[in-house]
Amino acid sequence: MTKKWVYLFREGNASMRDLLGGKGAGVAEMTRTGVPVPPGFTITTEACNAYYENGQQFPEGMWEQVLEGLKDIEAQTGKRFGDPSNPLLVSVRSGAKFSMPGMMDTVLNLGLNQQTREGLAHLTNNPRFAADAYRRFVQLFGKIVLGVDGDRFEHEMDEAKGHGQRQDTDLTTEELLALAEKFKAIIKEDVGVDFPDDPFEQLRAAIAAVFRSWNGRRAVDYRRVNKIPDNLGTAVNVQAMVFGNMGNDSATGVAFTRNPSTGEPEIFGEYLVNAQGEDVVAGIRTPQPISKLAQEMPEVYEQFHQIAKQLERHYKDMQDVEFTIERGKLWMLQTRTGKRTGAAAVKIAVDMVNEGLIDRATAVQRVDPHALDQLLHPMIDPAARKDAHPLTVGLPASPGAASGKAVFDPDEAEELAKTGEKVILVRVETAPEDFHGMVAAQAILTARGGMTSHAAVVARGMGKPCVAGAGDLRISYADQLMTVNGTTIRKGDWITLDGGSGEVFAGKMPTVEPELSGDFATLMSWADEFRKLGVRANADIPRDARIARQFGAEGIGLCRTEHMFFEGDRIDAMREMILADTVEERRAALAKIEPLQQSDFEGLFREMAGLPVTIRTLDPPLHEFLPHDDDEIEALANKLGVDPRKVKARVESLREANPMLGFRGCRLGILYPEITEMQARAIFKAAVKVKAEGIDVHPEVMIPLVGHVSELKLQEEVVRRVAAEVFAEAGVEVPYLVGTMIELPRAALVADEIAQVAEFFSFGTNDLTQTTLGLSRDDSGRFLPIYVEKKLIPDDPFQTIDQRGVGQLVQIGTERGRSTRLDLKVGVCGEHGGDPASVEFFHRVGLNYVSCSPYRVPIARLAAAQAALGEAKRDK
Repeated sequence: MTKKWVYLFREGNASMRDLLGGKGAGVAEMTRTGVPVPPGFTITTEACNAYYENGQQFPEGMWEQVLEGLKDIEAQTGKRFGDPSNPLLVSVRSGAKFSMPGMMDTVLNLGLNQQTREGLAHLTNNPRFAADAYRRFVQLFGKIVLGVDGDRFEHEMDEAKGHGQRQDTDLTTEELLALAEKFKAIIKEDVGVDFPDDPFEQLRAAIAAVFRSWNGRRAVDYRRVNKIPDNLGTAVNVQAMVFGNMGNDSATGVAFTRNPSTGEPEIFGEYLVNAQGEDVVAGIRTPQPISKLAQEMPEVYEQFHQIAKQLERHYKDMQDVEFTIERGKLWMLQTRTGKRTGAAAVKIAVDMVNEGLIDRATAVQRVDPHALDQLLHPMIDPAARKDAHPLTVGLPASPGAASGKAVFDPDEAEELAKTGEKVILVRVETAPEDFHGMVAAQAILTARGGMTSHAAVVARGMGKPCVAGAGDLRISYADQLMTVNGTTIRKGDWITLDGGSGEVFAGKMPTVEPELSGDFATLMSWADEFRKLGVRANADIPRDARIARQFGAEGIGLCRTEHMFFEGDRIDAMREMILADTVEERRAALAKIEPLQQSDFEGLFREMAGLPVTIRTLDPPLHEFLPHDDDEIEALANKLGVDPRKVKARVESLREANPMLGFRGCRLGILYPEITEMQARAIFKAAVKVKAEGIDVHPEVMIPLVGHVSELKLQEEVVRRVAAEVFAEAGVEVPYLVGTMIELPRAALVADEIAQVAEFFSFGTNDLTQTTLGLSRDDSGRFLPIYVEKKLIPDDPFQTIDQRGVGQLVQIGTERGRSTRLDLKVGVCGEHGGDPASVEFFHRVGLNYVSCSPYRVPIARLAAAQAALGEAKRDK
């Protein structure tokens, strides 16, 4: 029996996303619920994969099933495919399992040729409508299926409209037919084939084009950014056409059942009268807000409003719907889970719990932890904003503020971003082929398009600020500049966008951090109810500790004491210590640093009152503190009153072939125990002083880069001896722990021995990744991205933990450590502590906490809750 490659809409349902894709499962479910959906069928994702396995040929039996599906549409519509007297026209749309807005290709009005166009004109008594449908079809088919450069068609359109003097709707029947013939001539010239007149040949070619688009650059780029597997394939939806461009009683639109930027519970969207679907999404004409439809077509709007709310209740989530009104009759073309900003995701989740639609666990699972990042981004400083005058105001398409150099070409945006430049991509309108430039940019600015245009949807999905439809902009790609209200912005000039207000400013403006409360606090409190993993922050100064605590950190998991040495005059005392020839000289230099370190620790203990503070003793190689060029060496020698040759000689003596594996970490404290003594004294004197202020203090001293238990014993003895001295002198004791950072493979493998001394472990996964994989984090940037792109490795191991390799060492180290010390506290303090996929792994292997940068604390809290609740089925 032949495999089933084709499902009629009435044969599918919402649970069949893997097979029918998100779009196919959505229209099938809408059909089942009785919503008015034009009839159609879906070719499965399995057929797409089989197409590639079969040398880009349709699998056996698929085409025959497509023809049977067409017959079913004919029976339901009373029209026939290719019949000049009563022609059936269809759309061919892609639809993968996960929503990939604008990444894949759609062909409308398929089935038109000279004969069926005349039949359509006669049937509708509207020759202009038929001519417009034909022009659109030739244009779309030429660009999408035959691969002609779309700009060539747009150039002809622009000429016909007098370069902006007229709208699409002003073109006459004759002009539209003349354009279609010009398009056909372009196709013949560009790709050397005649435009196909046979509707069945058109359909075969369109289905194959959708399959091929799965591996087009923009689809591959989108999947890489959003970590969507390449082997899912795309489904193809073939659906009877309904027309929004049959006159002023027809329209087409895109809407969300709630505001996708703010989450406000009102229908949000746009529509165009006398238009087809791609006009709204492509941003070729600036559409009307959906609220205006209530005035223009009140009965249709009321029906649409009811269906939109019905779909939201059915799916228990905010929906993104496409609709067409054909001569006053409403048709629903698609529903899918709506893309939303981080702020909207939080509000919608909390509101839906309050409305009784979902429970708290579902709300916590539904918000993508990465999306919280958007809430934590800066906005323009209100003080600077007071005196600033925007160049123009467009549509606030995606919130957040960003500054960057104006760039008009997506390839150039990508290249400049690789060199570390901050850029803002400026386009007349974005198209899917601009995606790589949008990924690279800080923000996106477009002259055309609405709130549901390609630029807006993609920017919201990536959490980037976007201002769309800024109609005052006059952009010249040839001259690489834009003019707006008398001001010229050239390539490389700084501009600032506010995606929340739609304002565009010249120059670079200061930003301020957001305040979090309300719905965000509610969702975070729910997350805390479910998570089992603690969340701490990496913080070196009191200000970072304060921010971390505001974001819900439960302590400091890593304080890097060396960061304190680089401030102000401290570096001079540190250099004096390194240049010292005797222990006495070193101690004298360290004595200058000690009160400064103590003051820093006091600040941290006060901010973290009642919570643990893990302080790592000095870790980096000493040469990092010394100057390297002759002028700086001379200046230091003069400042310290020593011979420049001595400074130069010491710099040379400290030079190492591989400093990351050299004289650093506990090795410094073992050869120079006075460094560890000074740091321990500063820690415990600070603890005693802050405790005397009535504040609960919990210091944890962490010895870095231990590979042998003997190294830890030596350093632990120093710490405990100094603690006893300080406590005896003060007549006060403070509870404390001594532990180690596991960042060498040997330490993980002999963790049972190390746990005889260590009271806690903290996995330094940044260095553990370097030492396990033999990769330098600083040097791997030139090849690691290529490894990820070529699928040699699933992710950058410095961003997401390598579970099979580094992760296994974390698991082994934890198990072996706890075999010796049952109550061993184990955490992670690399940046992996703020990566949701890594947090899920750390939860699984039974760690006590993760520690990450302050701004990633909310992300880690939510990811830890989701790990405890199990895998969430979020739409990517």
